[in-house]
Amino acid sequence: MINLIKNEVKKYESQMRDGLKYLWENAETGYREVKSSSYMAKIFEDLGYTLTYADGITGFITEIDTGRKGPTILVLSELDSLINFDHPDCVKETGAVHSCGHAAQCGAMIGIAGALKSPEILEKLSGKIRLCVVPAEELIEIEYRQNLIKKGVIKYLGGKAEFLSRGYFDGVDMAFMLHTTQNEHFFVNNGAIGCIAKKITYKGVSAHAGGSPWNGVNALYASTLGLSAINAIRETFKEEDIIRVHPIITKGGNAVNAIPDKVTLESYIRGNSFNAILDTNKKVNRALIGSALSIGCNIEIEDSPGYAPFKNDAIMREVFKESVNELGYLFKSRDITSSGCTDMGDLACVMPIIHPYAPGAIGLSHGNDYYIDKPELAVIASAEVQVKMLVEFLSNGGKIAKEVIENYVPLFSSNKDYLNYLDSINSSGERIEYKENSATVKL
Repeated sequence: MINLIKNEVKKYESQMRDGLKYLWENAETGYREVKSSSYMAKIFEDLGYTLTYADGITGFITEIDTGRKGPTILVLSELDSLINFDHPDCVKETGAVHSCGHAAQCGAMIGIAGALKSPEILEKLSGKIRLCVVPAEELIEIEYRQNLIKKGVIKYLGGKAEFLSRGYFDGVDMAFMLHTTQNEHFFVNNGAIGCIAKKITYKGVSAHAGGSPWNGVNALYASTLGLSAINAIRETFKEEDIIRVHPIITKGGNAVNAIPDKVTLESYIRGNSFNAILDTNKKVNRALIGSALSIGCNIEIEDSPGYAPFKNDAIMREVFKESVNELGYLFKSRDITSSGCTDMGDLACVMPIIHPYAPGAIGLSHGNDYYIDKPELAVIASAEVQVKMLVEFLSNGGKIAKEVIENYVPLFSSNKDYLNYLDSINSSGERIEYKENSATVKL
């Protein structure tokens, strides 16, 4: 079986490397991946797959039915890039660049899709395999995505929650995908933390900064006070909650000779449980609102569900380890929880998942020196490992997959219940009501 998997993946090595190259050179950010999605779709269709396209947005799914009863496994790759104008290979007009490894995921997905056309592989499996090329994993351009929500184009910031809400993952029993790492070996963590996303708008009054600044209300000063106030409460964040708060100013004013009347910030509140995230969010909102109040500004805060914390399934971790070792690659298990976030956490709330890593990158993740320098690992070996995992899960009538499913305890009883919970996190509006001699605030 090992030789069969390697040989079937190798048949598509040229297309896999071409896919990596194309997506790298044509990087696009979340819900904008028009060229990337079309490129991947054409490859799938040329392989003979029938696709279900995401209505009105990028991405698609397809399903392989072995013809034998068994579980349904979802395998994913991500289309979107980051923004880094300092990266030498970024798209000059947009700053988009795959300094996250998603281009390698899509390259690997081409090999997976190709190898699963092999009757010799499929005849050993039971159940179904759903392949998904999904948009918008990187939680960036929050204002742009919130505008898409207001227009009714999407409902969620992240692509996986969006696909979940549209029913594209209905009937799925478990899921996995591989990210890319700078390490020399494949590895898997315990899991990762989650987050909510924030857009903050300080609203002041503009005035001539030289001639009559006393007529203005400086939204920029209020925002910098807000940032300082967040820093002043960091010692209240519990270490076991793995809290991360890291705001940026996305608009700081229009002209140097005008008092800034509108300043916008974006931020995440990260933590390893929903309770920790929401508790910290109240503290942060209090700090931001108090800073606006001290200057006499108003403040609008839009809180949106980001990504859920998750733990990698224990049985799936063992299958990943065995698959890597049997294929002859290096493996390492890490007893840590990552302080990054991914919307694979959204899936983990309703199904067992694993989100491990494949080697082959260099440089700093999300940095201006990040590259895929070993496609033979990041793309080709990654595809081999994922096909091997499918074989392990779905052989013998799907015995191991069934064991995973039976041992999984979901955080939410259904997709609908989880999505309803996400909806409850949404909050927006001005937070201060000024009265003649007082003010009321809403956290």
